[in-house]
Amino acid sequence: MRFDNTKKPKGFKRIVFALRHSLRALSWLIKNESAFKQEVTLLLVSLVALGVLQAGIYQWIAVIGATLFVMFAEILNTAIEVIVDRVGLDIHPLSGRAKDLGSAAVLVALIIYALVWVAVITAF
Repeated sequence: MRFDNTKKPKGFKRIVFALRHSLRALSWLIKNESAFKQEVTLLLVSLVALGVLQAGIYQWIAVIGATLFVMFAEILNTAIEVIVDRVGLDIHPLSGRAKDLGSAAVLVALIIYALVWVAVITAF
């Protein structure tokens, strides 16, 4: 089956379709990706911690933004893994490098998350 680019929805219908596909992807991630489940838990724990600390609005925005950035990196990492696995399950140096680079992106996002928390905690 081939994708027909001329039959893509337009206008508001396109937005509805995009939202539906995005929600389907998030649902799949929560059901199938343990790292993403951990990051959802990280978000929930962060929200509770911010409440307990009675953090200010800018601290809330920074921590939530950093946590969502970790989740964003994980989504891209998972997309890379899915594409590499779709191309073939044979072991190849470039396949490994692509997966490693995706993992490195998640690591950088987690470092940013940790730095934001350091800034939040030292403000108290």
